[in-house]
Amino acid sequence: MIGIIDYGVGNIKAFANIYKNLNIPFKIVKDISEFENITKLILPGVGSFDHAMISLQNSGMKEKLDELVLEKKIPVIGICVGMQMLAKSSEEGTLNGLGWIDGIVKKFDKSKIKNAPLPHMGWNNLKIEKKNKIFDNLEENPRYYFLHSYYFECENKEDVIATATYGEKFDCMINHKNIYGIQCHPEKSHHNGMQLLKNFGEL
Repeated sequence: MIGIIDYGVGNIKAFANIYKNLNIPFKIVKDISEFENITKLILPGVGSFDHAMISLQNSGMKEKLDELVLEKKIPVIGICVGMQMLAKSSEEGTLNGLGWIDGIVKKFDKSKIKNAPLPHMGWNNLKIEKKNKIFDNLEENPRYYFLHSYYFECENKEDVIATATYGEKFDCMINHKNIYGIQCHPEKSHHNGMQLLKNFGEL
């Protein structure tokens, strides 16, 4: 069963609707007592890095998530700011991230994106860099919806499974063992987003 982590930040209902339509069992998890029978985790996130980290800490679920992900090796996917939270730290804030995948979150360099606006908002193609089951049955260079001004930069490029370009190439999907992160919004990306979430549910 997929546990959608509800710590007050993220598009919880959108993910719930997708898994309901896919007929994949899920549960919205709001409390440390609700993790029973959970076999996969979704960590959504929107807004600022520090706000998301504070909200997760205040939810009382952070230590339980560390246990499930790092010790019990339950598959997890962080989405948008949820992906950025996987890092050690972010240029956007002052707090430590979860540190589940080695890397830091950086702001786009305006000198490289020239006349393009920040945040990066709209549709963009992913370039799949490494074969991974989470990409099964996706079209080549699938399009996804983005809304962000910061991106995760992996220390170990072996963890990068897809990139995108917005003025400069950036890491937009990562995977280290049981931990995944994706910068774009699959819940807003129509058939490609639904297929990716289906693939995660079937890992």
